Amino acid sequence: MAGRRWITVWYILTAPLMLWDAGYCLMRPRSMVGGDLHWIWAFYEFYGNVDHVYGVKAFEDGEGFANAAAVLNVIENFFAVIYLWMTHVCPSELAPLAGYTGSAMTLAKTLLYVSQEYFCGFCAIGHNTFPGMLSYWILPNVAWITISGLIMYHLGKDILWSLRLSSGRVKCE
Repeated sequence: MAGRRWITVWYILTAPLMLWDAGYCLMRPRSMVGGDLHWIWAFYEFYGNVDHVYGVKAFEDGEGFANAAAVLNVIENFFAVIYLWMTHVCPSELAPLAGYTGSAMTLAKTLLYVSQEYFCGFCAIGHNTFPGMLSYWILPNVAWITISGLIMYHLGKDILWSLRLSSGRVKCE
């Protein structure tokens, strides 16, 4: 099973990023400014000012959204790694299901994240200028939504083809 190369590249590039993000959230306050591990996540000193979900106040107020999303990041990554393993190391017909599941979780989590901002009146990002919001919040979320949806579409077609093949509705050539 060769897999789809672009999906492999996406998972290889994004899995470390998502784990880094999850690490920041789950290691707070040690990962925050003043923490002994802050050097690993120095970028979040900036990003916590863009998106207050990641900021000091949200942590101090006990808001759990960032940590809840971080746990989902870890689970999504589990499925991405399983997809990569089943596609490139130990080929399995279940690879598309693993990839589809991880991307469905990513899409759902990102839509929840965006919806939460919308329904709270952009409470964590509304303080930004439009160019800043576009660059650091809107475009990254559009990318996560679009690419996750495309992965689901393509792997969903693969799953459907396998189901049709196993039911005898499609003949192998």
